[in-house]
Amino acid sequence: MSTQEQHSRARRLLAAGAAILTLSAGLAPQQAVAADGDKVLTVAVAQSVDSLSPFLASRLLSTSIHRLMYEYLTNYDPKDAHAVPALATEWKSSSDKLTWTYTIRSDSKWSDGQQATAEDAAWTFNKMMTDEGAATANGSFVGNFRKVTAPSPTELVIELKKPQATMTALDVPIVPKHIWEKVGDFSKFNNDKDFPVVGNGPFVLTDYKPDSYVRLKANKDFWRGAPKFDELVFRYYKDQDAAVAALRKGEVSFVAGAPALTPAQAASLKGEKNIHVNDAPGRRFYALAVNPGAKARNGQKIGDGHPSLLDQRVRHALFTAVDRKTIIDKVFQGYAVQGEGYIPPRFSSYFWKPADQQELAYDPAKAGQLLDQAGYKKNGDGKRVGKDGKPINYRILCHATDSNDKAIGQYLQEWWGELGIGVTLNCLDNVSDPWLAGTYDLAFDGWSVNPDPDFVLSIHTCGALPATPKDTGATDNFICDKRYDDLYARQLAEYDPAKRADIVKQMESRLYDLGYMNVMAYPNAVEAYRTDQIKSITTMPEKAGNIYGQDGYWSWWSATPADSDASSDGSGSTGVVIGVVAGAAVLVGAGVFFALRRRATAEDRE
Repeated sequence: MSTQEQHSRARRLLAAGAAILTLSAGLAPQQAVAADGDKVLTVAVAQSVDSLSPFLASRLLSTSIHRLMYEYLTNYDPKDAHAVPALATEWKSSSDKLTWTYTIRSDSKWSDGQQATAEDAAWTFNKMMTDEGAATANGSFVGNFRKVTAPSPTELVIELKKPQATMTALDVPIVPKHIWEKVGDFSKFNNDKDFPVVGNGPFVLTDYKPDSYVRLKANKDFWRGAPKFDELVFRYYKDQDAAVAALRKGEVSFVAGAPALTPAQAASLKGEKNIHVNDAPGRRFYALAVNPGAKARNGQKIGDGHPSLLDQRVRHALFTAVDRKTIIDKVFQGYAVQGEGYIPPRFSSYFWKPADQQELAYDPAKAGQLLDQAGYKKNGDGKRVGKDGKPINYRILCHATDSNDKAIGQYLQEWWGELGIGVTLNCLDNVSDPWLAGTYDLAFDGWSVNPDPDFVLSIHTCGALPATPKDTGATDNFICDKRYDDLYARQLAEYDPAKRADIVKQMESRLYDLGYMNVMAYPNAVEAYRTDQIKSITTMPEKAGNIYGQDGYWSWWSATPADSDASSDGSGSTGVVIGVVAGAAVLVGAGVFFALRRRATAEDRE
C-alpha cells in the first residue's frame, strides 16, 4: 500500500518513568497541560511501531507518524483527496509523460536549521532505487524510475522508463540527505537512537519508549503554520477497555481503537458529557488471506501452507461458507459495510463488486459440493480428509489484540466445522514471524487504502516477493499471478482516470476469482475524543471522515485546544484552507525492532 511513511521516537521524558500524559493526577479533565504550560494532545493507540525508519515501516501507526515528521512531494486535499502542494509547490510533465519536473519550495527547513532542497528528494529516491534495503517499504513507487536528478535546490527531475500514473501520489517521505547518508545498512537501521529526529513536517519526534509512547513537539517553523497543540503524544494501550477508561478520566484526549472502537465501547461513550464519538466510512478492508503456496522470487518454497489450499475450488468452498451478513450484524454490529471487492466503497472510482454469477455468496451446500469435486470428501467420522489421508485442519493466524479476529474465528470454526474441516486459531501478539515464514494456512488481514490505490495493488505482484526465503519482500500474502501482474503494469501506465479505474477493477476481479483474498468487511472509522480538550479537529473527508490514520497530517496539525481562542470552521471539524492550485499504533513494539518488514496488527499500511 498506503503504503506507504515514517516514525518517531523520542528524546527524553520530563522525568524517568513518569507517565507520558503530562496530566497531573488531580487535574480536572479539561485541557491536558504539561508542567511547563505546554498544551498536550494525547492519543491512545493499540498498535506497535514496526520500524522508525521510513524505508522499512509499513504499519498504519508508523506511517501516520512519518507523515507528521517528513514532507512528501505532494499531499492530499482533506476535502476530496486531490493532489495539493507539499514539499513540491508545482509539477509538470513532458508531452510523452516520461519526464516530470517538480518545483521544490524554498520555505521548508529541516528541524536542525538546514534548508530542505531538491537534493534531499533526489537522494531519497536514488537510495531507494539502488539499495534493496531502502526499497523495503516503498520500492514499488520507484521501480519504474530511470533517473532522478536535482539541477538546482528548487528543481527535481524524475525520468521514467514508461509513463506512470502515480507521479502526483508518490507516498514516500523525503528525508534529509545530510543525516541519512551516514546510515550503513538500511535493512537494519531503525532510526531509533538519536533524538530529536531531524525532519521538516508539522511535528518533530523527540522521544520514544517501546510499549509506552511516542512523543512529538510542534514544529514552530513548519511552512504551512505551526500546529496549535505544543505536543502530540501517542500512548500505547494493549487493553482497549483501559484506553476507553483513560478517555473517560481525561487522561487521554483521543482513542483510536484497535483499529476502531468496538460496538460496545462506542455505545458506552455515546451521550457521555464532553465526549464525541466519530463514526464514519472507513478507508480499510478486513479480509481473510490464504497461503497461496508461499515462494520466493527464485522459486524456492517458503513455509508449510496446507497443500489443499492450492486448489481454487477449495478456496472458493471456504469463502462460500462464510456468512458476511452475520459478520456485519453480529461482530461489527452495523459498524461496517459488507465486503466485496478489494478497495472500500469510500473510493468510489475504484470500488468494484462481483457480478451475480461471479459472487461467492453464502451457500454451505455449494461449498460442500466444491470440496467433493476437489476430492476432499468426508470420512466415516464426518471429517474432510486430505490427500495424505489425514483430517484437514487449518491454522488461522489471529491478532491477539483484535476482538474481531477472535469472534470471526469462532464463527469459522462453526461454519467450516459443518463442512468437516477443523480450524485452529493461532492468536498471537506478534503475527509477523509466522507470516513472513509462511507457517500458516490462513490469516486475518487488513490494509488502509490511499486515494491512489497503487500501493495496495503492488503488494500482490510477483515483484513484491522476497528474492530468496532468507530475504524480506514487500509482499502481503505471497500472491504471484501473471495475469494480475500484466493488469498492474497497464494501470500504472494509464493516465486516463476512467480507463485506469476500469483496469483496477479488472485487477480486483482477478484477485476475487483467484480466491486468495476474501474481503469480509469494510469497517467504519469509530473513534472518540474529549471535547473539553479538543475544541475542533479536521476529519478526512471533511464532511464525514476519519481522524486517526488520515492520508495526510490534517487532523493533528489542525487540532485546536479547547481553551484556545483560535477560530474554527464548523463544529467538530476544523476546515483546512489550502490555498492551492494543484494540478494530491504506537508505538511500540514488542521490545526489539526487526530489521525486516514486520507484519502488522489489524491495521497495516497507511
